[in-house]
Amino acid sequence: MVNKGDTIYEKSYVFALRIVKAYKFLTDSQKEFILSKQLLRSGTSIGALCKEAQHAQSRADFLNKMNVALKEANETEYWLSILKDSEFIDETSYKSIQTDCSEILRLLISIVKTTKNTL
Repeated sequence: MVNKGDTIYEKSYVFALRIVKAYKFLTDSQKEFILSKQLLRSGTSIGALCKEAQHAQSRADFLNKMNVALKEANETEYWLSILKDSEFIDETSYKSIQTDCSEILRLLISIVKTTKNTL
């Protein structure tokens, strides 16, 4: 269940659902298990970290969780590129999910920068 009004959490939750569906496709249809597992791990951890950050113990703890979420989003972007370039996913699918990943990256960068400036 998504908390309304928390844009990064909402977007990362929906993104995680897309990643889970991509994982199912990659394992069921493409019989790809290694790269897809990496994508699943990094792509779903973004939302988990954003959820944790909602109840951070301090601004520094919040910043740390958002920084780790940013790293996971960056890693997810890497695995998506590998899957596209190795032809496990087609260009159309890649562009669709990459657009969402880029949006999440931009949001996380903004959150991290703003939070650093307020510390």
